[in-house]
Amino acid sequence: MTSTLDPLLEATRLLVDVWGDAGSGAGLSRAQLVAVNDALGVVKRTADAVHAEVAASIAHESRRELGPESLAKQQGFRGAAQLIATTTGASVGDAARLVKVGEATAPRTNLIGEQLPAKFPAIREALSAGRIGAAAASALIGFLDRMIVKVGRTVVAEAEGLLVAKAPGLSLDEVRRMLTRMEAYLDPDGVAPREDEARARASLSMFERDGMLHLTAVLDPERAAAVKTAIEGYVSAQFAARRDRGAALADADRRTVGQIQADALVHFAEHALTCLKNKTLNGATVIVRVNATDLVNGTGYGLIDGVDQPVSIHTVRRIASSGIVQDWLCGRDGEILHWGRQRRLFTEAQKLALRERDGGCAFCGLPPGMTKAHHIAWWKRDHGTTDLNNGVLLCETCHHLIHDNNWGIQVDGTGLHANVWFLPPPGTNSRPRLGGRARTEHIA
Repeated sequence: MTSTLDPLLEATRLLVDVWGDAGSGAGLSRAQLVAVNDALGVVKRTADAVHAEVAASIAHESRRELGPESLAKQQGFRGAAQLIATTTGASVGDAARLVKVGEATAPRTNLIGEQLPAKFPAIREALSAGRIGAAAASALIGFLDRMIVKVGRTVVAEAEGLLVAKAPGLSLDEVRRMLTRMEAYLDPDGVAPREDEARARASLSMFERDGMLHLTAVLDPERAAAVKTAIEGYVSAQFAARRDRGAALADADRRTVGQIQADALVHFAEHALTCLKNKTLNGATVIVRVNATDLVNGTGYGLIDGVDQPVSIHTVRRIASSGIVQDWLCGRDGEILHWGRQRRLFTEAQKLALRERDGGCAFCGLPPGMTKAHHIAWWKRDHGTTDLNNGVLLCETCHHLIHDNNWGIQVDGTGLHANVWFLPPPGTNSRPRLGGRARTEHIA
């Protein structure tokens, strides 16, 4: 029995003891679930250590100079990594990394046959004891190999001890984060060049497929900070709004984090397009093209400049009512009826008044910063006026819900103390719903 197998056998015995008579995970208590999970972790990490040693030996017996006598070729594989990947179900890349771990942690011999310690003895000891797994060991080895060229073997040996002491109990993502910080500590002069390199690799690609716009962004840390912070702040505000609204209303917002992050990007882009102080977009304006009769009758479809996929007339109406679009309307014979204008439909003073009356989204209660002022009777189609009695604050989700499901909106009273009522779609037999601050507050 080798010392490498001792922790593996002990962890296996523990696993059998905890599993007991349950026979399945469903029969375990919470304490047993934690104990079994811990035991499985030890089993996996120590099995990784044994497998890394075996992988290194398979690679040695499959080295190219052996030709047809290569172990992998005799077994019908091109190389050691393919042999290991096929028998374990892992990818060839994972198998190659396992070989690399085994080679970096195996004892070595010099040219005259003398035994030498492993290249990374601290990693070998932690791996054999089951304190770290092969994935963490691979990340550590790759990092230390790269740093040897920059800071020398003595500094790397010290760093190896520090890293191995901290790695147990960390997820692989946390190990990678630790290595990133350690690189800055060991090579502070390299931080600026790495920033320059990262900035040169930054890119954003956009393409349309299946009616959807696909974005892929790669950002350097400096510029990523603003994007990441803003999107995470938006997501945090959405969840806070759910919590503040209570369980009943919060259930109405079933968006995933990914969907909320997409809404965040749209929110920031719309803000940039409509901000009067923004001079960086060279007058960029969303332009929707639709037949005037279709817009009035709710038929047909529309086209958005720069977007391949046609959009429904309902989407055109939602965009048109948001006040962020410059639209060109033409008659059925192609005559130009109106070449649109870019303007904010409600003044800042009116928006502040709507905030005071509605308190945020008048339908669901989201904070004012996540809403827009919308006309109840449409400004263009219904000749609606731009005043408080014809305005309402709605978030993007509720705006879609109301337009798509034919809800009506009615304002009773005038000014800040008016009541906003949402009228259910015809045929639902539902009662009108009071919205705005009046739904939950007593307005003196």
